[in-house]
Amino acid sequence: MPITRRQFGVAGAGVITAALSITKASAGGDAAAAGSGRAPVTAPHDMSAMPEGWVKSDQIALLVYPHMTALDMVAPQYAFSSLMGATVHLVAKTRDPIVSDTGLTIMPTVVFDECPRDLDAICIPGGSSGTLAAMRDDDTLDFIADRGSRAKFVTSVCTGSLLLGAAGLLKGYRATSHWGALSILKEFGAEPVNQRVVEDRNRLTGGGVTAGMDLGLTVVARLRDDFYAQGVQLMAEYAPEPPFNAGTPATAPEAVRQIMEGMFIGFQAEATDIARRIAQARDIR
Repeated sequence: MPITRRQFGVAGAGVITAALSITKASAGGDAAAAGSGRAPVTAPHDMSAMPEGWVKSDQIALLVYPHMTALDMVAPQYAFSSLMGATVHLVAKTRDPIVSDTGLTIMPTVVFDECPRDLDAICIPGGSSGTLAAMRDDDTLDFIADRGSRAKFVTSVCTGSLLLGAAGLLKGYRATSHWGALSILKEFGAEPVNQRVVEDRNRLTGGGVTAGMDLGLTVVARLRDDFYAQGVQLMAEYAPEPPFNAGTPATAPEAVRQIMEGMFIGFQAEATDIARRIAQARDIR
């Protein structure tokens, strides 16, 4: 089943739901109290001033595929599910359980044909070998291209931007990716930008893995407003204080950077080759 009407308490909005329930209960209690002579019960939170625009019927799709990086999807899914009234779909090619690159099992909620055609947002997570396999899959690229052509916001996390590029959705756009894949975006006619989140018109792309939370909060702000997104951030207590300052090639110790960059050589070569073949076959460049 798709995730519907997730609120702040479970995914960031339960506090509002609880307060609304208390307010409604209080209203009923006030009426009863008026007839009985008892003092009315006052709700601790009056939600009457909540903007009407906070509750919408957003349709949001997150692609899931074998050997993807789960955190690329989970962080934005948390943020998207905080949107009151939204339906968040986990979309896959089949209904088979998806096993991530770290062994986490994810259950799709819909397959490609069942996903709404008109989306408020589509989000593509990344990975390594799983992303390369998805880039080779025409059905996956066709789905991304179709839904992305009409979506209000087209988004990605980490190397998910390679899939957006392979689907022809980043040509002429500024975009980011994991540092190990950033330069490959040029193969799809995109302008690589070394930044945590890059927003170019309705394309919003996030950097590697943990940038999914930043991306998710940014999309929440666009679909609602900054105040709403700040509430989601506070509920998640998202205030990173990493134990090390090694989160980018620029800040990591030289020895650590060299080892990690060396591990990406094979991926970069294969991804570049696939990207060039796709760009030529799909006439993207």
